[in-house]
Amino acid sequence: MAEAAHGQDARAVENRRLLTRLSVVAVLMFGFGFALVPFYEKICLALGVNSLVERADQATNTQVDYSRTVTIELDANTHGLPWRFQPRTSHVAVHPGELVHIEYEIANVRGASVTGQAVPSYGPALAGQYFRKLECFCFQPQTLAAGETRVMPVTFLVDPALPGDVNTITLSYTFFEVAGKGGKS
Repeated sequence: MAEAAHGQDARAVENRRLLTRLSVVAVLMFGFGFALVPFYEKICLALGVNSLVERADQATNTQVDYSRTVTIELDANTHGLPWRFQPRTSHVAVHPGELVHIEYEIANVRGASVTGQAVPSYGPALAGQYFRKLECFCFQPQTLAAGETRVMPVTFLVDPALPGDVNTITLSYTFFEVAGKGGKS
């Protein structure tokens, strides 16, 4: 019996040692996981790849041509629609490559809802090739309820490849009534 008790004590001591070793390994693995984040950032910073720190510090757009300014003149028209339609500002000065956000205001003065679609045009005509719209009310038909007023955004940039002799671009939108829901049949 003494031998069996001695064997159980030896096994209990051996189990405690194993538990201690496994606990130390688990703590080291947990610490190693936390140490990987700054280690990864330092390696990426040294190699110049995928650096989250570098992106936050250098949040400038290298595509913007700060040596040049282009004036964007904004115009708004309606064709047969009972809408008041106008840009909230008449012009904006931009650097090619710079992201720009402008707004137009539109109001339906008819006593019924109306659906319209905006069609953009550019002056000079070649400027359309260099005008990149990212968000525009002209992408979808717009339905305005009777008496509704809405502010509609346009987000764009002018491509830095715009010829150097173009200093002014006119962006003009014309709204046309669309047949269907709220429009003519």
